[in-house]
Amino acid sequence: MLKITFLGTGTSQGIPVIGSKHPVCLSSNPKDKRLRVSVLLSWQDYNFVIDCGPDFRQQMLRHKVDKLDGILFTHEHSDHTAGIDDIRPFFFRQGDIPVFADEVVINSLKRRFDYIFADDNRYPGAPAVKVNFIENNKPFKIGNKTAIPIEAYHNRLKVFGFRVDDFAYLTDIKTISSKEIDKIRGVKVLSVNALRIEPHHSHFNLEEALAFVEEVNPEKTYFSHISHYLGFHEEVQKKLPKNVYLAYDNLTLNV
Repeated sequence: MLKITFLGTGTSQGIPVIGSKHPVCLSSNPKDKRLRVSVLLSWQDYNFVIDCGPDFRQQMLRHKVDKLDGILFTHEHSDHTAGIDDIRPFFFRQGDIPVFADEVVINSLKRRFDYIFADDNRYPGAPAVKVNFIENNKPFKIGNKTAIPIEAYHNRLKVFGFRVDDFAYLTDIKTISSKEIDKIRGVKVLSVNALRIEPHHSHFNLEEALAFVEEVNPEKTYFSHISHYLGFHEEVQKKLPKNVYLAYDNLTLNV
């Protein structure tokens, strides 16, 4: 059985947005408070995360994660990668931490976190990673399971979603080909971004996310990468179709 924990379900600024007086940002409902997007996949003795944004340390502490077997990166944007320095405690206990990403993402990380990727003269105390390139959209092993990369586009930027068993996770997508949709059609649980009501140049809005759900036809769907402009959690949830839900921070599922 695969356990999915939504570590964060917010957009790049999180909710509440710093200094915002928007009603959703002022909400007292815990489900309206969203850290940057990431999920934890757990089974047997394995723990893998998809993305590690600026809230990674807080998320690992909140869920008492003491072992990390690897990180799968969807793309290079900071809200999905900026927490990579906080793998240090895992590195000190375990050694090099495996990361899985497209070559473009790895090159971006090398420029921004060169001390983590240094081959020699490593700064004392710096973490290190074991790089695994996602090549030609080929499936790859994570622990004793297989991750299937799903290629999509975030405006013009390539992003990867991932299918593991009967769970598929996609974030920051705006367009996706029918060939890639075929890889996830009929999954039991789908998570996909639904940023807001109004259209956006690089993300599904709610209408596009719902149309995508109809095409994939999963048993259940959980929307993530949510901004305050989507509305209050409880109000939006009441308007969604059967078996379509807003994810929220700390939600756990078993697939």
